[in-house]
Amino acid sequence: MIQMRRAQLSFGDGLIAEEVSDLREDWMEPADQVLADEAIVAAVYEALANRHPKSRSRGRLGAPAEVVLRLLVLKHIRNLSYVALEREVRANLVYRDFTRVGSGKMPDAKTMGRWGVAVGPQVLRQIHDRLVKMAQDKGIVAGRRMRVDTTVVETNIHHPTDSTLLGDGIRVLTRTMKKITQIVGAVERANQKTGDDVWR
Repeated sequence: MIQMRRAQLSFGDGLIAEEVSDLREDWMEPADQVLADEAIVAAVYEALANRHPKSRSRGRLGAPAEVVLRLLVLKHIRNLSYVALEREVRANLVYRDFTRVGSGKMPDAKTMGRWGVAVGPQVLRQIHDRLVKMAQDKGIVAGRRMRVDTTVVETNIHHPTDSTLLGDGIRVLTRTMKKITQIVGAVERANQKTGDDVWR
């Protein structure tokens, strides 16, 4: 069952919040204000609720949409993998407070990976649109154009040297020639059976 927010904070949550209030990083306070927006949390809630037909009313209690949103935001701000995110939040009281995990059990990396898939491009678009609207309302941006800084992520490919390109070309040509040989051989065998001689 999916909830928007945690219904009730525990005694441990209050202790953690009090202990780490002066240890929070500078970006966390403005992020708190943005992530408290109902429309943003509702977009994540809808994405999670639509994963299964009865997610809104049945099953064991899952992580609230607010916690999912904050964990995914922290992952991207810190550029962490899901495994590293699980480890960092489990060990860091400031992160536990920011993500609203508090004294509760930290979700595992596989579960968070499924959340990342559920909160796909359409939900991200809704969140971005809402962020732009909020920035317009506060006079931060006009909202007509927005520049986005992107990051190139290294991937596991070989660099295209002359020899590797030549090798790739030979491999593709060999594969194509094998397919042609199979087709021609099949046609020739069929012609021999029927006595036709279409190739001459």
